[in-house]
Amino acid sequence: MDHKQSTLSEFDSKVILEKQGVTFAKMLMSKDIDGAVLAANNIGYPVALKLNGSNIAHKTERNLVRLGLPHGEAVKGAAEALLNEVTEDDEDVSLVVAEMVSGSRELIIGFHVDEQFGPIVVLGLGGILTEALKDVVFAAAPVDMSQAKRMIKAISANDLIEKEFRGEEKTDLEKLASLIVNVSKVYQSNNSIKSIDINPVIISKGVPVAVDALIETGQEMLKHDVPKIPSKQALDKQFDPLFNPKGIAVVGVSSHPGRFGSVAFHNIMRFGYAGNIFPINRDGAKVFGIDSYKDVSYIPEDQADLAFIATPPSVNEDVLQKASERGIKAAFVAAGGYSESDNSGKELEKSLVELANSLDMTIAGPNGQGIVSTNIDLCAQIAAPYPPKGSISLISQSGNILSSLMNHAIRTGVGVNKAISAGNSAQVKITDYLNYFAEDDSTSVVIAYLEGIDDGPEFINVVNNFTSKKPLIIVKGGIAAEGIKAASSHTGSMATDNKIFEGICNQFGVIQAPSVGEAYIWAASFATQPLPKGKNTVVFTTAGGWGVLAADAISQTELKLIDLEESIKQEISKLVPSRWSNNNPVDLAGGETRDTIPQVMEILAKNETVDAVLHLGIGIQSAQAYAFESGQFYSNEELDLERLVEFHKKQDERYAIAAVESSKKYNKPILTASELVNSDRHYGNAGPTSVKQEGRVCYASAHRAVKALQQLYRYGQYKNNKL
Repeated sequence: MDHKQSTLSEFDSKVILEKQGVTFAKMLMSKDIDGAVLAANNIGYPVALKLNGSNIAHKTERNLVRLGLPHGEAVKGAAEALLNEVTEDDEDVSLVVAEMVSGSRELIIGFHVDEQFGPIVVLGLGGILTEALKDVVFAAAPVDMSQAKRMIKAISANDLIEKEFRGEEKTDLEKLASLIVNVSKVYQSNNSIKSIDINPVIISKGVPVAVDALIETGQEMLKHDVPKIPSKQALDKQFDPLFNPKGIAVVGVSSHPGRFGSVAFHNIMRFGYAGNIFPINRDGAKVFGIDSYKDVSYIPEDQADLAFIATPPSVNEDVLQKASERGIKAAFVAAGGYSESDNSGKELEKSLVELANSLDMTIAGPNGQGIVSTNIDLCAQIAAPYPPKGSISLISQSGNILSSLMNHAIRTGVGVNKAISAGNSAQVKITDYLNYFAEDDSTSVVIAYLEGIDDGPEFINVVNNFTSKKPLIIVKGGIAAEGIKAASSHTGSMATDNKIFEGICNQFGVIQAPSVGEAYIWAASFATQPLPKGKNTVVFTTAGGWGVLAADAISQTELKLIDLEESIKQEISKLVPSRWSNNNPVDLAGGETRDTIPQVMEILAKNETVDAVLHLGIGIQSAQAYAFESGQFYSNEELDLERLVEFHKKQDERYAIAAVESSKKYNKPILTASELVNSDRHYGNAGPTSVKQEGRVCYASAHRAVKALQQLYRYGQYKNNKL
């Protein structure tokens, strides 16, 4: 085949696609008018007639399509009219006769080779409104049936596809998914294909039928060699010196406590790191009352395997060389002035990496904030905070975003395992950290803040491997034009096309969070809650309005507010007066006694039809306890308000404990939400405080809890499809 850029005719495009399992409406080609009439007679009326040629790409715009032709005379007249529209630029043309396919819903299925991510398949609403509506979903090609179905689910107007529409049957999703799969694989048998456009695909009596097609060919696609996922042994060798060092040399400390090197040195000591610490200052000055070494070459051999470098770029290659000679195997380079600055900085960065590679040394940064590893009480950072211990690991291309995430860890009480500010990622890339965390037993979930991706196919391979093992939450910067510009100036990397990025995240079960706060809440949910086995949700509330709002929130998701089984109703009715809601949401309407809420929690959690419980209303009793305790009557011994206050607080504590115990006992997520969550900081409300002390998130509203539960459900479904 000629590999110059060219567009195939509709007929030739369909021949190629049909060989790969793509089914089209009946079609015949003719070179003349009489042949077109014979073809129409063969197909059966009514028919569509189109002008066909390799130089004819946009037939509708040129009025080169005639639809609904009812008989031979109409075909003859339409053929004459179409041939009269032929121009010199059209060159060799023919007539295509096709059966008429009717249906109110039209889709587009396509393929193209993206510069960043490689082969991409696309699904969207089709017809003449494709460009206007832009309701499209992308995925890396080829896709399997499960991924194709995820694409269908991700269309904003999904209801038009999956449900009955204007009296027409709902779409056969198996056939539609199969069509997407087949289109996504065509390039594998012909790698000169640059793009495929099948538009429209009409949903006719529930069956997707491809009607029109166009293929563009060109230079053969170059094969992209994607690095294999390293073994756990190789990853441990590369990253253990960074996250589990036996000793640290802090290069660039100063007698001034506010300098970056000194701050890092202080924080390493302040938060309890028990390994060897060697401060390096060229004058040998005391730093925080501790004698320093004048040069890294003076420290004891093989007593440190990490260097934290806060010296200028001009001296850092010399530092690396000497550090390697003392047995140091990894370095975190905090200094800026590299590729994020100018061309000379790019050259310095390139040279630094080349030296590190020759020394077999792992280099994080440069232009980074620091490393946290709570397993060993390590806070090697040039800025606070230091988070509580936990199982969430963090990677960020921005230092201040990393700080924000760790502040959320402090606020929620759900802690961090490892965290790193990747900076310019000159040697170690985001994908490298993901490979390591995928094998790290102490990490249960990862949040990554990205502004750009160097290698799209490698990213796809890495996240596919990662999400098969653990949930990955990404916050993506550089979505809008202004954000792309800011991201480029910040990290020196180009932000990628967000629509394609979103599609790849959807394809491989990556969770994209719209904000840092939501990213952390969702990660904390994954770190502390089991995944739901299904979508069946029960709302359990002691306040009616909250239950209504929770039900509204659930209706906007894939989650299902189920009807209660009779056995559940009967058990609850034995515990409370008949005025309780007798429905879902379960509202006890003030009929609960001392033990009712833990008992109802148990009833709901043990039932096999219930996949998740949303518990609302905790903290109400403690709010009243505070009103009593802070009022003028609290000291009145006759009222005995002290006893009542303690009872209210104790009850909220019991509710928090009951939720966690039932969740663990039945391996189901039970999420507790309360608008009083901020009152735990104001006056120590025992409800939210107890949830936090039990190691779980107390969500600030039912809506936030529902969003978190939705992410748990979506990832659980993804994992089930992977098994």
